[in-house]
Amino acid sequence: MALDGIVTRAIVHELQAFIGARVGKIYQPSTHDLIFILRGAGGGGKLLLSANPTYPRLHLSERSSVNPAEAPMFCMLLRKHCEGGTIESIAQVGMERIIHINIRTRDELGDVSAKQLIIELMGRHSNIILTDLASGTIIDGIHHVTPSISSYRVVMPGAAYTEPPQQHKLNPLEVGKEAFIKLMADAEEAALLGESEEKAEPEDMIEGDIAELLRSLEGPVQDGSGGPAPSADPAGWIVHAFSGISPLIAGEILYRAGKEVVSQHPEAPGKLWAAFDSVMTPVRESRFEPVSGNNAKGKPVFSAIPLTLLGEEVRHYGTISSCLEEYYGDKAERDTVKQRVADLIRFLTNERSKNVKKLAKLQKDLEEADDADQYRIWGELLFASLHAVSKGDKEARLVNYYDENQAELTIPLDPLLTPSDNAQRYFKKYNKYKNSLLVIEEQQAKTHEEITYMETLLQQLAHASLNDIEEIRDELVSQGYLRDRSKKGKKKKKATRPTVQVYTSSEGVDIYVGKNNLQNEYVTNRLASPNDTWLHTKDIPGSHVVIRSEAFGDATLEEAAQLAAYYSQAKQSSSVPVDCTLIRHVRKPSGAKPGFVIYDHQKTLFVTPDEERIKSLPNTLRS
Repeated sequence: MALDGIVTRAIVHELQAFIGARVGKIYQPSTHDLIFILRGAGGGGKLLLSANPTYPRLHLSERSSVNPAEAPMFCMLLRKHCEGGTIESIAQVGMERIIHINIRTRDELGDVSAKQLIIELMGRHSNIILTDLASGTIIDGIHHVTPSISSYRVVMPGAAYTEPPQQHKLNPLEVGKEAFIKLMADAEEAALLGESEEKAEPEDMIEGDIAELLRSLEGPVQDGSGGPAPSADPAGWIVHAFSGISPLIAGEILYRAGKEVVSQHPEAPGKLWAAFDSVMTPVRESRFEPVSGNNAKGKPVFSAIPLTLLGEEVRHYGTISSCLEEYYGDKAERDTVKQRVADLIRFLTNERSKNVKKLAKLQKDLEEADDADQYRIWGELLFASLHAVSKGDKEARLVNYYDENQAELTIPLDPLLTPSDNAQRYFKKYNKYKNSLLVIEEQQAKTHEEITYMETLLQQLAHASLNDIEEIRDELVSQGYLRDRSKKGKKKKKATRPTVQVYTSSEGVDIYVGKNNLQNEYVTNRLASPNDTWLHTKDIPGSHVVIRSEAFGDATLEEAAQLAAYYSQAKQSSSVPVDCTLIRHVRKPSGAKPGFVIYDHQKTLFVTPDEERIKSLPNTLRS
């Protein structure tokens, strides 16, 4: 993974400025993430701690997040033990992706106590664990690990903290040239021996608890042994032998060494060491230069040190936190959102498809009903010519007085009916189709409205945050599309006002963006003043955008139009039409779907959404 021991070392180095800082507030915006508000030393900041199994990380963050009204249990526990405490140290365990943060605080009796927060950034095994520093006892962890999950280590309140299994790797910052070359030679020899002989260790013949006991008695031996032959796979050997080095960094070392190291070339060990040392020296001296870019396969990567293998398309950062912030962006939230909205997207897509089919059927019925006038004419011609038609006739050939050319018309008849009854039969058909035309047109309008509504919700889900999803789900429940899944008798606490994304234009003017119908209605119908400016993509599902000021320049108007186009179904298009008018000219028709409005006195702007420009605008969440 990209977040390796070197990146972890860079993070810890950056966070040294916060030793002595106080832990202000603690929030837990999602299942895996924590936010620590630090005050004092280092100027203060917002520290993100994430045990997300796909995107584990630790860095300073400037992103806004919606915090739950009721804090989860682990968050409450951290508030009890850590809020108001002072950070005494922030340290990395060797070159592993494990960080210890020691916090000194006072307990309920006013006595000084010390807690250790352990952040393990280890993929799907990532965890955040609070322990008592003196005893090493686990107070709690953000993810519990029971004996049924792992027999090696348990993460449960009251258990003794056990470090993750040792990997027998060497610290790359403590290896010199001679030791490196000897290690390389020993690994080469061991690999050759391994191909010719298979030696079974005695304990391999033993299974169960006795085998576990024998292995525990041996203790970890950090010798970097085993792994592939350096001549055949030098990058693989480096990853296997040294802790904290990812395949990306091993590839960088190999790139700097040159292709001839993948051979038995006499100069290979020296060249590989020189490249290895050129990478490790700045790490050893804590001289970090974070970068990001795309690797040879086009996959985005990042590093705490310069990567020559990325070529020219490299982005540089002032801090490792800003690098991680941009690299991860909202990846973790988007993944969680995708999982949460899968059922909603499926439901809305099916509903839209059903309405599209219904519309096609209504169109067919409309085409049939368009023949209604023909039946009226047939009935009137028959009544006018009853003397010329007899019972038993299968058809009547009559002059069509409604035709300019007075052409003769052939009218089919039912021979079992009298001429008068045949005429009445056509009048009944005429009235039936005439009445159905009104119903069909009404149903067409409703079906078009349903399709637009479903498309609007699908567009909103494409931009939705975790908080937005619940609001959209609640809306579908209130509109009768979904059943209320909440337990009977357990009422949700409804926020009086939704949380809305607010951007600040380059001229310092607030621009409010609704991400769903609840927010759209709040921003347009409740929050905005009559002379505020309202924007929306023309005839395209999208967000309601409001400029909350009467005085602003063209720059603010253009940025608001950019936001309206970006948060719409036309996000990937160019020259997107965006209507803008004053709030006083926007109104919601009686009985209309949530978020639907009509407006006039508009002018239309044409903009092409620029994601980089939108991301550069300061923004926050307000409720």
